[in-house]
Amino acid sequence: MNPVTEFIFLLAAGFGAGLIGYVTGMASVVSYPALLAVGLSPVAANVTNTVSVVAVGIGSTTNAGKALFDGDARRTKLGIVASVIGGIIGAAALLLSPEESFEAIVPYLVAIAALALLCQPALRKLSTVHEDRPWLFFLGMLVISVYGGYFGAGAGIMILALMMVVSSEPLWKAALSKSLFLGIANSVAAIGFMLWGPVDWWAALAMGIGCFAGGWCGPPVVKKLPAGPLRVAIAIGGLLLAVWLAVR
Repeated sequence: MNPVTEFIFLLAAGFGAGLIGYVTGMASVVSYPALLAVGLSPVAANVTNTVSVVAVGIGSTTNAGKALFDGDARRTKLGIVASVIGGIIGAAALLLSPEESFEAIVPYLVAIAALALLCQPALRKLSTVHEDRPWLFFLGMLVISVYGGYFGAGAGIMILALMMVVSSEPLWKAALSKSLFLGIANSVAAIGFMLWGPVDWWAALAMGIGCFAGGWCGPPVVKKLPAGPLRVAIAIGGLLLAVWLAVR
């Protein structure tokens, strides 16, 4: 694949990842295999992907404005702290562990993310439990943010499910908070990867532009898509990807 074709391919993959990431929080299920397809090693693809997908959340977080901080300010602060700490731990774990260990665990991480997406309706039903549990929320956010810094596909769905289970936030507010917390965890990890990781900057540029465009176009497109079938299709695709990564 020549450089121009590779750039266009990654741009298109980034756009798709941005749209899917906005809808489901599963951007990496599209962007990560695309980076593998152009020849990056698993670790290089993962760190480049983390740098790129930061662009997905920039638009939604910026457009949300002060609505992000309406409501329970304490929970928002706890979520921000957990996201920063978790992002640092996850990024450090990736950079300090052998590449072989990452290759071995990635299929399981993708499968967990896909299953989280597939079970999203069942998880949302738990929102009938209207009790705020701030420290359970903090611990849950910390664990998810570690996962987000290490790999991250499906972390957005996990955060949304956590918000709906351990807080009384309405769905729209939980979705806004998800964008904030996931964006922070990704950004913290991305800074570490930029400084010490094997980032492919040409691929990150192409993918990042596509991710930003996909995230920006997400809101009007989402209104016209059948969310249920799309969610199931992406989840099944994620499970197939996990199998492919396990046997490749």
